[in-house]
Amino acid sequence: MNNFKNIGLFTSTVNSEKIFIAKQIEEILSSKGCNILYDNTFKKGKNEKKLKTYSSKYLISHCDLVISIGGDGTMLRCSRLYGLQAIPILGINLGKLGFLTDIAPDELTTKLQEVLAGHYSSDQRFFLESSIKGNKKRHIALNEVVIHSGAIAQLIEYDLFIDDVFVFRQKADGIIISSPTGSTAYSLSGGGPIVHPSLDAISIVPMFPHSLSSSPLVINAESHIKIITVGKKNKASLSFDSHDSLNIPGENEINIRKSTSMLNLLHPSGHDFYDGCRNKLGWSSGIIKTDKE
Repeated sequence: MNNFKNIGLFTSTVNSEKIFIAKQIEEILSSKGCNILYDNTFKKGKNEKKLKTYSSKYLISHCDLVISIGGDGTMLRCSRLYGLQAIPILGINLGKLGFLTDIAPDELTTKLQEVLAGHYSSDQRFFLESSIKGNKKRHIALNEVVIHSGAIAQLIEYDLFIDDVFVFRQKADGIIISSPTGSTAYSLSGGGPIVHPSLDAISIVPMFPHSLSSSPLVINAESHIKIITVGKKNKASLSFDSHDSLNIPGENEINIRKSTSMLNLLHPSGHDFYDGCRNKLGWSSGIIKTDKE
């Protein structure tokens, strides 16, 4: 049975390909009795006069499902905007890797009909919540929180505490605090481990540390992470999913926790995390089959 009646469409930047895909999605879903609501981001396109768009506030109060059209970057924005409000998210992959976006454009009709028929899986992904001491504002990230120097080959110094226990003081380009969802993103580029999304864990990955004995840490996701930047001349920056960035000069205390909000990420039937790793990270690419095998 189709539990999705009002379906929102979201993208980050609009071009002719995304307009074409969006109209194709609308045709498929409308034929199944669904009502399609375009996010205001579609106003930025050349064909905006043909699309009636709505505010994010309207979509949040009316949608049963939001479909993200784009790459993982678009999915991250969509997740923080709509997934944070407990609306299920489904991804159409127009990017390069697409760890979060599962459906390819040439599979639209088949996969969307399967989802509407109830043939899909879902998993819960947690967000990371960050705050700076003395500031009440909370910052949300799905992939990672990064403290970095903001400059090439420039070190910052910081103290790391886990559950108020001192772990180490370190000089490095920065440090990555990653959720399992983000373990295949920036954290992976920094030498962090791949963590299955079902695990309740957080990865801590130093970035080019000035040390010969530094290794990534994997800790319980319920832990409280505290990082104190050292030195009044410090010029560190704080970023969330590589989108939003804040300057945190001088000595600051950054607190990072697992958020109580969860993302309900939908996948078409047959989705497999390890299959995605094989295809998108080149696992087994060194094995060459011969005619004798």
